[in-house]
Amino acid sequence: MSCATFNVAVSLNLHGCNKNAVSKSLGFRHHTTFHKFSSLFFETLNLSSTNRSFAQDAPSRSFHSVFKCAAQNSESSPSVGIDTENNSQRVTVLVIGGGGREHALCYALQRSPSCDTVFCAPGNAGIASSGNATCISDLDISDGASVISFCQKRGVGLVVVGPEAPLVAGLTNELVKAGIPTFGPSAEAAALEGSKNFMKNLCDKYDIPTAKYKTFTDPSAAKQYIQEQGAPIVIKADGLAAGKGVTVAMTLEEAYKAVDSMLVQGDFGSAGCRVIVEEFLEGEEASFFALVDGENAIPLESAQDHKRVGDGDTGPNTGGMGAYSPAPVLTKELQSIVMDSIIIPTVKGMSAEGSKFVGVLYAGLMIEKKSGMPKLIEYNVRFGDPECQVLMVRLESDLVQVLLAACRGELNGVSLKWSPGSAMVVVMASKGYPGSYQKGTVIENLEEAEAVAPGIKIFHAGTAFDSEGRFIATGGRVLGVTAKGNDLEEACDRAYLAVENVNWPGGFYRRDIGWRALPQKQYARKE
Repeated sequence: MSCATFNVAVSLNLHGCNKNAVSKSLGFRHHTTFHKFSSLFFETLNLSSTNRSFAQDAPSRSFHSVFKCAAQNSESSPSVGIDTENNSQRVTVLVIGGGGREHALCYALQRSPSCDTVFCAPGNAGIASSGNATCISDLDISDGASVISFCQKRGVGLVVVGPEAPLVAGLTNELVKAGIPTFGPSAEAAALEGSKNFMKNLCDKYDIPTAKYKTFTDPSAAKQYIQEQGAPIVIKADGLAAGKGVTVAMTLEEAYKAVDSMLVQGDFGSAGCRVIVEEFLEGEEASFFALVDGENAIPLESAQDHKRVGDGDTGPNTGGMGAYSPAPVLTKELQSIVMDSIIIPTVKGMSAEGSKFVGVLYAGLMIEKKSGMPKLIEYNVRFGDPECQVLMVRLESDLVQVLLAACRGELNGVSLKWSPGSAMVVVMASKGYPGSYQKGTVIENLEEAEAVAPGIKIFHAGTAFDSEGRFIATGGRVLGVTAKGNDLEEACDRAYLAVENVNWPGGFYRRDIGWRALPQKQYARKE
């Protein structure tokens, strides 16, 4: 039995699910076999019937935390439910984070032939219930010493840092110093995302094409420059702002308001103490990802994100409302240009500056309408969300070995294998996002939605369990309903079919993901 099956079996048993149905779905010939297995599990871990009753009678304690406690006590009996054959060659992985991106990474890592076990800290309810990882909800990922201790106790052979905040805070520095292979840049290299001003200066120094800009700390000077340039114009907070620190101002008044929000009112805290005022580029946005080992870079498949909250790319920017892969706008010729003019100069430049970049470099691009050439809008130093979801369902290579090669500086000559066809993810968000929204709304029918067509996977970004064991929304972007298809049209149809089967009155979604690459008739969906 695989670790994933083991995880799911324990989870379902804790919730008192029908053992006959569960046993069949997990490959047991008869439910008594499953019952014996689950009983042996609890006996081996010295969990009394009282503990089991507590788990069943207190659904407010999510079952992944119960399983986590069980797993922590299992070190004396590693053979239970775990295939130990060739264990010395297989790797235990820890994923840092708890969003949709991290769920997708856990899903891909778990499928890797060289992966033994996947932990995710803190994870979320959906990650735990899916069986894609064992969630360690009480591990303080902001405390490097605690993470190092966990890795050493569990024999973790690879850490994958998902979000940008721990990267900028220097978690990778601490882990690498402790001798733990870590995929993700150092704090110094993470400044590519942590400071847009740093990124722009690097572009200037190494002739990397980007939008014309100026940096300001004085609101009056910023407004004077905006008046000289005219609208539309782009205002950006210098630091990390959870994907919300960018205003594409179509009027001067909008631009002035954005400047005041950042520099006067302090709406983004220290992230907005400095602003970048940037020329508005007209064209088509695309996301370009490359794995980097400090000196070498290899491209991932192309993807295209949808940043605006509303259909037709209207409304405020968000962290991303959907994506698809591959992106037709990024032709093979353009991908080669991006590598030669943007990615490689960045990698070489960071090395020359004494801050070698190891991790995934995510370039937000604008393919200019007037020239057809790519310009760099921004860098992220981690997998994009939701682009990661469509990339991970298409990846067929052993992700564990690829990321370890990056950590060792051995990417030169590595090639990646991708499934044919396309993938699309539609993000379901809490009503009100990216503004204020209600938390705790109930989400139902997820299992049924995943089963309406082949190739569907629902990734959880912001979910938890309520006191009755139901999924509830805890964030702005909550679900990433992802589907594969033979082509983009089929992936689109499957994704939206699944979305329409999710029962969540408190959520909403864009109805036109992929509109640039698909016929307009695809989007005649009604409210």
